[in-house]
Amino acid sequence: MIIAAVLEKRRHQWAELETMCDQLEMRGRIKKAGPESITRFATLYRSACADLALADSYQLPPATVSYLHRLVARAHNNLYRSERLDPASWIETVFVTAPRQIFIDPCVRVATILFFGLFALSMILAYNESFFPNFATSVMGTQQIEQMETMYAEPLQGSLDHYVQMAGFYIMHNTGIGLQCFAFGILIIPCLFKLSFNAVVLGAAFGYMARPNSSGGDNFMHFVTAHGPFELTAIALAGGAGLRIGVGLFSTGGLSRIDSLFQAARQAVPIMAASATLFFLAALTEGFISPSPLPYTIKAAWAILSAGLISFYFVVLGFPHDFVAIQNRGGSNDHYDPLGDDLPGSEASGAT
Repeated sequence: MIIAAVLEKRRHQWAELETMCDQLEMRGRIKKAGPESITRFATLYRSACADLALADSYQLPPATVSYLHRLVARAHNNLYRSERLDPASWIETVFVTAPRQIFIDPCVRVATILFFGLFALSMILAYNESFFPNFATSVMGTQQIEQMETMYAEPLQGSLDHYVQMAGFYIMHNTGIGLQCFAFGILIIPCLFKLSFNAVVLGAAFGYMARPNSSGGDNFMHFVTAHGPFELTAIALAGGAGLRIGVGLFSTGGLSRIDSLFQAARQAVPIMAASATLFFLAALTEGFISPSPLPYTIKAAWAILSAGLISFYFVVLGFPHDFVAIQNRGGSNDHYDPLGDDLPGSEASGAT
């Protein structure tokens, strides 16, 4: 019998097993499911194990074998998982599952493009006096600009007690920004407005203070450079997590609204966890490094290192490796097909 034809008949069982895994992960352990569901789940799990053995034996494409490995492992964890902490599973979740999920999430992409796009545009408009001389004043107001110039008129300095107090203050302040962006996401439009508002105001502040004739501009750059990558990325991620919840509420994808919200919440957890981590790192940097009298070179180096680590985590670790495997085989990435086009036994290979 042709192997490709056998596996083609199994495809719908794989999809059913994935759906059951989604439902179990949303609602809790398998012992909470009914007896018929448990029996069906066990049957599909054993069938997937047999398919994996078949795929290994006939040396099917790596993408197919990898897909079945993940599916069997996921089903096994749902069937036999324990409440005890598994360090290996936690590490895989943090450094493999989370960055990949964040990388492919369209809500994160929308929030990131919107926030950083408006931030860059606002910064350019505020900096270019000849093109739009009153842009910064229109956005922030004359009083806020004067307060900002007065605040950074003197060189940065402070004691250890001052740094500790500032770190605690910024943790609370940054957390508030993130929670607002996340909470507004349930209604989508308020979240987009909050993201846009923060992007335009922050960009205008950066652009205005970067002007050569701005009072306190050098001190401002000394303060914001070090923690900028952490804080700006955290705001965009918080908005993306909120949008994910909002999209789950209004676009159910055939699920009930409650199940859709459960699924969206599960997808939003790693996004918000990453955002909270970046907010925490931004607060520590903003409390200890940014206001310190360290040379600007060191602060700029810290910002470059921070941006590099962020890029490595979300881009390098998050990039879907299945996409690379498919491209190397000359396939299309529009719809991931775990069976591939070069299965032994297909017409292309001529095997039976």
